[in-house]
Amino acid sequence: MRGVTVPDPGEDFTADPVELFFDLSYVFAFAQLVFFLAHHPTWADAGRTVLLFSLIWLTWTQFTWSANAVSGNARPVRLWFLGATIAAVPMGASISGAWGTGGLPFALSQVVILSMGLLTMLVGLPRDSATRPAIIRYAIPNAVAMVVLLVGVAFEGSARVTVWALALLPVAYAMFRAGEADEASWIVRPGHFAERHGLILIVALGEVVVASGLGVADVLGELGDELERIPTASFAALGTAALLAALLWFAYFDRAQALFEHRAEETDGAARGRFARDVWSLWHLPIVAGVIATAAALEEVTLHPTDALPLPFRVMLAGGLVLFLGGTVGAIGRAVQVLVVERTIGLAVLVALVLLGSGLDGVVLAGLVDVVLLGLLAVEARHPRHVHAPEPVA
Repeated sequence: MRGVTVPDPGEDFTADPVELFFDLSYVFAFAQLVFFLAHHPTWADAGRTVLLFSLIWLTWTQFTWSANAVSGNARPVRLWFLGATIAAVPMGASISGAWGTGGLPFALSQVVILSMGLLTMLVGLPRDSATRPAIIRYAIPNAVAMVVLLVGVAFEGSARVTVWALALLPVAYAMFRAGEADEASWIVRPGHFAERHGLILIVALGEVVVASGLGVADVLGELGDELERIPTASFAALGTAALLAALLWFAYFDRAQALFEHRAEETDGAARGRFARDVWSLWHLPIVAGVIATAAALEEVTLHPTDALPLPFRVMLAGGLVLFLGGTVGAIGRAVQVLVVERTIGLAVLVALVLLGSGLDGVVLAGLVDVVLLGLLAVEARHPRHVHAPEPVA
């Protein structure tokens, strides 16, 4: 790692192609989470899915901070990223069996990726960097979490769930402790952070499209020559699912992403580090998780468009919308200290619609969700009181 070029702390940069390649391994992981949730629609398995996603998010966000501190276009750093990408593949493959025989591969992958993320910063930054002491203080609790993850493999069932949940505690402690460090401790480049989190959200939104379309494609392929024509309801369900993905995209990328970057640029010192931790590392966890839950619910809608959506999947859809829209409300509130009234009211309407729409066909319910969300975004676009970011250039 000698000779790595470290950008000036005040210099921003865009995401390197190796970071995008790293994200591709999370496409697989997210797909496995959607599959697990769609085929295990129980409260217990939903909780396990949330825990697995939180652990996966931990490794991704760790490497985001690492790439933010040390430019990814340096050749040694790219090698670290490629190694982490390779380690992330067995992580995704072991998700469906993480509570059984896949526990050890999952935990080992987590440990390898976390270690590489920390080493990227420790070895990549100059020895006299003011950031190194903060990284070391942050790394120690993370090392404890890695040990707890490996210990959890020795347990089974609910005991493993408990131990792995405990592994999140030292990491949470490290994150909040790091936020109290002095102003010279953390390097935060707002443009890079905004781009990286936008990219991982696009990865998650891609799962809405894949999960919705893949199941229908498999069913139609099995029917083959027996199918005289493709059911209109299937086309309608695919359209409503794709529209919902597009609306979620608009809800984030139209103004919110620019707002977060703009507000981060207006802060400096320790306040910028806390802003990045809260808005991006913490509030984006429910945002991305909400997209994954929505994708699992929409898979059921597209597979059985003319059947009433079962209660577990209606709860899943409502929960996904709560996580996504609620996460954006929380992130915007943290950024500009304003409650987004339109999204708060619209979210309440969406949840009531989904939970009370027990007698509606799945495709009809999804279509109504699209209508409400479209109306919400239209009203919000006319009254963007919470957005203080620069107007888009025509």
